[in-house]
Amino acid sequence: MKKVLVGALGMILLLGAATLYVVQARGGGPTVNARPVVSGQLTLAPGNLYFRNLAEGPDQGKLAAVSVADPDGPRQVGDLHCDRFATARGTSICLRTKPGSLPPYTEMLVLGPELAIKHQETLPGTPSRARVSPDGKIVNWTLFVSGDSYSATGFSTRSGLYQVDSGQLVKSIEELPVFVDGKRYFASDVNYWGITFAADGNRFYVTLGSKGKTYLIEADFREYQGEAILQNVECPSLSPDGRRIAYKQKKPDGNWRLAVLDLATRHVTHPAETRSVDDQPLWRNATTLLYTLRRDTNTSDIWSTPTTPTGTPTLLIPDAASPALR
Repeated sequence: MKKVLVGALGMILLLGAATLYVVQARGGGPTVNARPVVSGQLTLAPGNLYFRNLAEGPDQGKLAAVSVADPDGPRQVGDLHCDRFATARGTSICLRTKPGSLPPYTEMLVLGPELAIKHQETLPGTPSRARVSPDGKIVNWTLFVSGDSYSATGFSTRSGLYQVDSGQLVKSIEELPVFVDGKRYFASDVNYWGITFAADGNRFYVTLGSKGKTYLIEADFREYQGEAILQNVECPSLSPDGRRIAYKQKKPDGNWRLAVLDLATRHVTHPAETRSVDDQPLWRNATTLLYTLRRDTNTSDIWSTPTTPTGTPTLLIPDAASPALR
């Protein structure tokens, strides 16, 4: 009799697991969020940290927010799906892959203070980087684009700008005149990625990649020209005071190391984080950087680290990517 009961119980557990699998399969995934979530209307609010929610569940892939003071608290989510997100002064940009598009296309959304869509463009490529100028007047992005004939690797990057007030759209800045060592630079394989603007909404920095090298370009938006000021710089991020650039620096082994450049002295230091960071870092404040660190092939986490060589990197938000501060 005992064996019969044990067998029956085992069958019930198996049937329960099968039923749970069917429910999940029909819904396309888990029916319960792996991390606490508060659903409703998501808005921009001071003191919030925004990110792409990667935790398994029905709200995976949605834009989420937590309080900077309580990053472990429940995640606030709305209905907006974003692969990359950035915000400043009531203007936000959301990049998301257009479903079913082949070759891939990206929907670029310009959002207002209530995260309502103010402008939308469909651009070729997949989302890579997104930023908003500190004054909220210019959104910019970088996309991976496949099929460019000059790219030996089979893909290239394409960076563009959109002026919120005038509606001027620059789909690609590939025609930006650039000077390297005092001479106008020309090459068929030029790629730009990782734009970051100064507080004046005019001076900006961007990576130029060409012939196996990368350069940090300091550019003037109104004059629309730039100059290379340092090599081996990718995905620059200008500090709030406009005096330093945080970026990823290619190492001989092919990985990246976070680095910080003092623009006045050209002195480069390395933060406490020693792992390979393939991201455009974000300044949390004058002494701390935020960045996405891949945990495995399926997910990533948001970490923070002091800008100085001393200190300890800290896991800030697990199962998350693309941090943005309000």
